[in-house]
This record gives sequence, structure tokens and C-alpha cells, in this order.
Amino acid sequence: MPLLEIRNLTVEFTTAAGPFRAVDGVDATVDQGDVLAIVGESGSGKSVSMLAMMGLLPWTATITADRMSFDGRDLRNLGARERRKVIGRDMAMIFQEPMSSLNPCFTVGFQIKEALRQHLDLSRAERHTRALELLDLVGIPDPETRLKAFPHQLSGGMSQRVMIAMALSCNPRLLIADEPTTALDVTIQAQILDLLSDLQRDTGMALILITHDMGVVAETAQRVQVQYAGQKVEEQPVRSLFQSPHHPYTAALLSALPERATERRLPTIPGVVPGQFDRPQGCLFSPRCAFADDTCRKVDPPVQGEDMGFARCHYPIATPAKEATS
Repeated sequence: MPLLEIRNLTVEFTTAAGPFRAVDGVDATVDQGDVLAIVGESGSGKSVSMLAMMGLLPWTATITADRMSFDGRDLRNLGARERRKVIGRDMAMIFQEPMSSLNPCFTVGFQIKEALRQHLDLSRAERHTRALELLDLVGIPDPETRLKAFPHQLSGGMSQRVMIAMALSCNPRLLIADEPTTALDVTIQAQILDLLSDLQRDTGMALILITHDMGVVAETAQRVQVQYAGQKVEEQPVRSLFQSPHHPYTAALLSALPERATERRLPTIPGVVPGQFDRPQGCLFSPRCAFADDTCRKVDPPVQGEDMGFARCHYPIATPAKEATS
């Protein structure tokens, strides 16, 4: 049984201009110890789909799903009290902006110990000891002093490490890292990614990595789920995806990587991800796709089989013959 299973997840927001569908029929499956990367441009519904699963969206969001279960427990029918027993303990999230996610009014120590107080039956002394262990685990020097610091007294990389420590405080079975290296310099990015990989390997927890950086995906993930305009358009093991993408959007993302550029000018994808008022008929990628025809522009694309990476496309890119027979 999968640790996390999501089927046909849809999220609609009520706005003054009318409903807006941010997530459209997304599926996801994560096993214990799995590392899944969710990639795509901003506006692809990556973060919203995970926040919906955790019950962290505002009241303006309407969430529907055929199935949304964690460790066999149906998340759709959980009450607020029961959900709080799962979120933060068995399932935790590292949010995108550590400087805005940490409460500026409380010390780092208070915020870490609060998570421990809510979910674990520990004494005050045990919570203090555990907080020190967590800061040491994520590589923060002089943890005793850092526990007394306020968030504004920490650097961006240090704040991100505190967020990771809070997320790991109760030994979660599933960790969701939402753009964990955003706004960090390259050296700190590498340190944070190495830290997450080491922790995942040492604890055996499942990891969902939300990112738009394909380099991060190549170094960290086992499987890759590509999203576009709220839909899942492809899913493959990381090596297979980089060798033979089947959806034109995935191929365009990979061709835009600097290390893959064959010309002096870096390839780009024309246009932008459709929003509330410019959502096209048929395939949502058709206005930007070099291979689109009238069928693509009028008819919703089917989801292909596993051999084609579950590509949501009328004309998926076939695997080259030399790779298919090797």
C-alpha cells in the first residue's frame, strides 16, 4: 500500500472575477522511502496541490478528489482535531520562504519546542534536549545560543535549516520540501540539498521535492512528476525522463537547460502558463507547443500509458529506436 495516494485532485479558488481552477485532476503516489520531484513553471499548481493535501489552503479553496489517503487514512474526511494529529508529526512541510514562515515574535527555540509540545509527550527538559539535537542535526553551530535567537538574527541559509529542523522534529514519515533552496546562494543551495538527501537516506522517510530547477531534480530525485497549468503532463523515473521525455513541454524544459544548449542563444518556451482568463480549449500547452494542430487546440488530450511516461498528449514523443532496443 502506498504511503501517499492522490487521485483526481482538483482545487478551485473563488475569486471576485469567478472561479479559478489551480489544480486540475492531478494524481500522485509516494511509497515509503521514495523521493518524488514535482517540477514545472510558476503557476503549475505544484505547491497548491500539496497544500490542499495537507489541509492548509484558505476557505476560498474548494478541494475535491476521488482518493486522497496517507498511510491508509482518508484525508478527505479528517476533522480538524484529527488532521492536527497527522500534520506536523507524520507529515511535515518545509515552506518556500523561511523568513516569512518563521514567526518573528518568538525565538527559534520556542518555535521548535512548540512543535514538540503539540505532538510528543516530552517534558520541558526533554524538549530542550531534542531541540539542541535537531539544530545540531541540520548543521547549525552553537545550537544553545541559536535557540535564543529570533528569526531576524539568522541568515537565509540558517533560517532554512531551522525550518528543516522544525519539520523533522517529530520524525515524519513524509517530508514535503517546497522550493527549499529559493533565494539562497549557490553554496548554501548545495548544502541544503545534501542535507535533505542525507536525512532522507538515514531516516528512510519519503520526500516530495517541489522545484523548477531540473539540476536539483537530477541530483536528488528518483521519480519526476511534471505539471503544467494545474495538470500532471508526465511522470517517469529521473534517468528515463532526462534521456527520453515524451511530452513536448518536458522536452522544452530540458532543452532550455544551459548544459544542453547546442547554440549560442539559449532555447526558451514562448508564451506563459495560462491563467484564469486565457485558459485554452483542448491541450493547455497547445498555444506554446511547436507540434500542436487543430486536434490539440480543440480536444482534451488523453493520458498515455506507462511506456509513454503517462504523457497527457495527443502526439507524445516516441523513444528513439536506438534507445528502445538498447
